[in-house]
Amino acid sequence: MITYRDIELAHDRISNYIHRTPVLTSQTLNLESSSKLYFKCENFQKTGSFKIRGATNAILQLNKKQLKNGIITTSSGNHGAAVSYSAKNMGISACVIMPKNTPPNKIENVKRYGGEIVFCEPNISSREETLYQMVKKSGASIIHPYNDHKIITGQGTAAKELIEEVKDLDSIICPVSGGGLLSGTILTAKALNPNLKIYGAEPENADDTYRSLINKKIMSNETTDTIADGLRAQVGTLTFPIIQEHVEEILLVSEKMIIDSMYVIWQRLKIIIEPSCSIVFAALLLNSKKFENERVGLILTGGNYDLNKIPWQN
Repeated sequence: MITYRDIELAHDRISNYIHRTPVLTSQTLNLESSSKLYFKCENFQKTGSFKIRGATNAILQLNKKQLKNGIITTSSGNHGAAVSYSAKNMGISACVIMPKNTPPNKIENVKRYGGEIVFCEPNISSREETLYQMVKKSGASIIHPYNDHKIITGQGTAAKELIEEVKDLDSIICPVSGGGLLSGTILTAKALNPNLKIYGAEPENADDTYRSLINKKIMSNETTDTIADGLRAQVGTLTFPIIQEHVEEILLVSEKMIIDSMYVIWQRLKIIIEPSCSIVFAALLLNSKKFENERVGLILTGGNYDLNKIPWQN
């Protein structure tokens, strides 16, 4: 069982390896949304996403024997970059299993940080089978992208910083895919403020968490055809029970709204974010009555986007 003390210890452990990212506000967006919005900018984080928090926390807890043969993970981009970056800094090897449809810029990020890439088909079964074969061959230690207590506690540190900086939040919205960030956010928030409502934002085209809550069991994605490439995974066996017990609601977002909200944030906040995190702002806009007059934290999870494929220019 994960406790808030575990998240505090994770924060202490990784503090020298991460940025304490800023929280941005916008009076214009406040007026347009009828809410007070606080954007936690993990797009300014090392490697360009929140994933460095969980990856670093997990790797730092491996012993010498576990590190001997290097580390291995599966990722559609940001987690792989974070693992590769951390491994390089520790002088060990990292292998990343990546779907063939991973955006080129995220492939390049992994290579830049020294990660070895092995491609797989863009589905869960291919990821797992390729991972199994590579571990069997190399003996590397697995750093799971979300279904690991060390990953969950590491990701929970983003919400810890947000809540410490912004007092009296009413709600927090964060993206959900495998559920590491959402479950970590839930555990942090409920420890610091039991009345704080936590929402997950998920693409309509990759809505396994939404359907899993309805069916009261983990459901597979029927499609992963979404521009939010970081939200194509399936909710985990460790993360789902936490989400199931505590999340206020999973808010679904269309592809058009993901793109439209991404454009607004680029234009108004003057920052680069990727579709996988613009989804939180889209979810708020689609449910503006629900958040009217509230103080809402939005976790902008990353800014690793291919600038050659800006969607509103196509």
